[in-house]
Amino acid sequence: MQLPFHVKLVEVSPRDGLQNESSLIPLNIKLELIQRLAASGLTTIEATSFVSPKWVPQLADHAELFAALPKIEGISYPVLIPNIMGLTSALSVGVKEIAVFAAASETFSQKNINASIQESLARFAPVIVTAKEYGLRIRAYVSCVLGCPYEGKINPNKVLEVADVLYQMGCEEISLGDTIGVGTPLATGQLIRTVNKKIPLNALAMHFHDTYGQALANIYTSLQEGIATIDASVAGLGGCPYAPGAAGNVATEDVLYMLNGLGIETGVDINTLAKTGVWISDFLGHTSRSKAGLAIVRLCEER
Repeated sequence: MQLPFHVKLVEVSPRDGLQNESSLIPLNIKLELIQRLAASGLTTIEATSFVSPKWVPQLADHAELFAALPKIEGISYPVLIPNIMGLTSALSVGVKEIAVFAAASETFSQKNINASIQESLARFAPVIVTAKEYGLRIRAYVSCVLGCPYEGKINPNKVLEVADVLYQMGCEEISLGDTIGVGTPLATGQLIRTVNKKIPLNALAMHFHDTYGQALANIYTSLQEGIATIDASVAGLGGCPYAPGAAGNVATEDVLYMLNGLGIETGVDINTLAKTGVWISDFLGHTSRSKAGLAIVRLCEER
C-alpha cells in the first residue's frame, strides 16, 4: 500500500513516559516538558492521568498540572481516565479529550486494574456515556495486543473483540499497544488486517514499546498497512509497572527521523524535539538516551 502523506504523532511522554520514573518529578519540570513538546510542533500531547495517587504517585498532581497548562489553539492535551470518579475530576478542570484503557489479555487486565476484561469494559461504559454528553473526544488503548508477560502470544481475534466493543461504545480512536515490545512486522501486519475487519484504519493508532528493537520496523509495517497515527514518547521514556520486562516506548525523535526520511509530513521540527529529549534525559539521569538525542541534534545541525 502507498505510505500516508501525513502522520499524526501522539506524544505520550508526560503521562506514559513519566509514570514509570521512580523519583517524583516536580510540577514545573512536567509543565516545561509539555511546553517544549508543543514548541516542536506536536499537536497531541497526552498530559497526565486522573488516576488515584495510591496507584500512580507520580501523577498525583494531575488536576494542578492540567489547570496550569497553556491552552493553545490547535494543541490538545488528552488525559487518561480510569473510572467515573476520574472523569468527574477531569471535567472540573476543563479537560476536552480523554482516553480509557483495556487489555486483550485477561491476566494482564487482572494484574493491571484488578478487573476482568468484561468488568473493565462495563466500568468504562458510564465514563464514555458521560464524556459524550459533555462533548469530549474519546480514545481507547488496548494493551498487550501482540503479547502478554503472563499469557504469551495473544490471538488477534481477541484484540479485535475488545477493540470493537470500545469502538461501538463510542471511542473514536483505538490505540493498539504492544505493551511488552514482543511484536514483529509479520505479526503487526496480521494484527492490523484482523482489527481492520471491523474498525476503519483512520480510527486506529499504533503504540509500540522497543524491548527487542522492533518498534521502528513495526511502525514501518503499520504505515504500509495504512495506519497514519503513531504513539511515541520523547527520549523513549516509559514502560509499564504492571508488565514485567517492558522496556521504554519507541522514541519520538527516532520515529520522526524515519518519517522525515520517508518524506512523510508531521509538522514537527526534529531539532527542537531532539533537544527536548536531551533536556529531559539529562534531568532524569538517562545518560545513554541523552547521547542518542545529541547525535540527532548534531546530525540536524550539520545539515
